[in-house]
Amino acid sequence: MSAIMTDAPATGRAPEQVRANRQPKQRMRPFLPIFFWVFLVITLLPIVTMVVYSFNNTPTNRITFNWHGFTLYWYQNLTQVQGLPQAFLLSVVIAILSAVISIVLGVPLSMALERYRFFGKSAISATVFADIAAPSIVVGAASLSFFLSTSIPLGFWTVLIVHITFNLAYVVVVIRARLSGTGTQLEQAAGDLGATPWVAFTKVTLPLLVPGMIAAGALALAMSIDDYVITSFVAGPAVTFPLFVYGAAKVGLPPQVLCFGTIIFVIGLLVMLLNSWLTRRGQQRM
Repeated sequence: MSAIMTDAPATGRAPEQVRANRQPKQRMRPFLPIFFWVFLVITLLPIVTMVVYSFNNTPTNRITFNWHGFTLYWYQNLTQVQGLPQAFLLSVVIAILSAVISIVLGVPLSMALERYRFFGKSAISATVFADIAAPSIVVGAASLSFFLSTSIPLGFWTVLIVHITFNLAYVVVVIRARLSGTGTQLEQAAGDLGATPWVAFTKVTLPLLVPGMIAAGALALAMSIDDYVITSFVAGPAVTFPLFVYGAAKVGLPPQVLCFGTIIFVIGLLVMLLNSWLTRRGQQRM
């Protein structure tokens, strides 16, 4: 009893806690590492295959998974396939415009939903999550019905409008998560020091939101470039990169498709690394 009494004040812990800490830790279940590596292989294998075979010296101008040697020919002739560069450029333009517009609209909407109370807030929040949860075929069919009923011609602008619509929901969710972790203490401190609401937003809130805005923008870019189902409903004569790939797959894909896919992956990876660097830098400053 005396030993226990002397141990408790020295360690500052109750006897039960001391004995619990001395117990051996439970070993990790063997299926957890197996599950992790299986998931990693399934995720990375298609990407690695795409990158590797974009350098394959195939003799048929069509994708083949028989290795014929290393070459940079397909990267040096990205514009050789008729229609492919135009489709890729159209997808990039739509993705950038929809991402920028979604961020411009999503930042104030996220701040309103996260920090203010107003009539219809619950309905707007439900609409945002419904837009994410709704199946793509439902969104595409509903969008097509709307454009046909309003006599809006299908093409570039209808694709852009639809992409802004579904990208806005993802942007709002990401930026709201960022806002919920920052709090309002710094903004209140800036106000106490005489800063106007606009100055507090531009000098305090906006820099804190930059990592979230980059993450939301990267997600919007990926969702836009990747989308096929919704775009196929409202594209009309416009041909985006996924639509071109689907059409070309019927007769055989050219290797340049893998090259464009590799370029998209590398750009996305660089954006992710930039966002991680900005996040760590912001945490170090705080």
